Amino acid sequence: MRHVPETGRSLAVLDASRIVANLRTLFDGHRLSPSQRRIARYLLDNAQEAVFFTSADLAERVGVSQPSVTRFAAALGFRGFPEFREALRTSVFGDRRPAATGDRYNEIQELVNSEIRDLERLRDGLADSGQLRRVAGHLARSSPLLVMGLRISAPLAHLFGYLAEKVLPDVRVLDAPGSILEDRLSRAAESGAEWVLAIGLPRYPRELEQGLVWARRVRLKVALVTDQPVGRLTDLADEVLLAPVSSGFAFDSHAGPTVLCTALLHTMLDTLAAEGQARLEAFDDRAAERQVFLTG
Repeated sequence: MRHVPETGRSLAVLDASRIVANLRTLFDGHRLSPSQRRIARYLLDNAQEAVFFTSADLAERVGVSQPSVTRFAAALGFRGFPEFREALRTSVFGDRRPAATGDRYNEIQELVNSEIRDLERLRDGLADSGQLRRVAGHLARSSPLLVMGLRISAPLAHLFGYLAEKVLPDVRVLDAPGSILEDRLSRAAESGAEWVLAIGLPRYPRELEQGLVWARRVRLKVALVTDQPVGRLTDLADEVLLAPVSSGFAFDSHAGPTVLCTALLHTMLDTLAAEGQARLEAFDDRAAERQVFLTG
């Protein structure tokens, strides 16, 4: 067992919320890959222990490769892991508190507060994650996996599909209504698809209902992300995942459905376990080799 210095044991008395706030400041403002976000989550949960790790130690604990840890440090703007570890130690040992927010809010801030309350409702609704895990398992095993979103729901469907294809071999986003949609649903069912993830946000397109009717006709099961527990769309779904849509702004805000879809993807990755992580690692390695993303 690794020997932890006496100073490490004394860290238990430090303000845990302050440590987390410092670490979030360290991570915020940087675009991290899924593997890098996994490292960040581990550090948020295990900061007091991780300050004594080498890059190999951290890679082993998180379940990623050592180069992934090095790329993580570089993504945060450090010249190497040792420099990052010094910043990590400062975040843990330091005593810098985030600035307090005033009690008075303007109109836009109040709208954001309303969005925060919606997200809190979503959070509370996920206290029992049984359904989320069940749906994630179904979607992870469907090959191909179909993701359907029309009109206002199309961007979220494309985002889900873009991320899902990093860990699944065959993901098909369906955003064109009518006979084209029916053709693609039929071909996917013939290819072995079992589930379609449909996103139905207000205002609900009539073509989406027609697409769900056809999906059931070709024996596909439907998981629906929407904001209403009862309606013509939910009647056509085998599983309904609810997320509030904020209508306080001039245009609806889809923060809730986006967070729910991200949570669903996260749970799908857990379901895929080592297989999914290996695909993420392979994507990160190829992207780094091809210099797909800016590093500065």
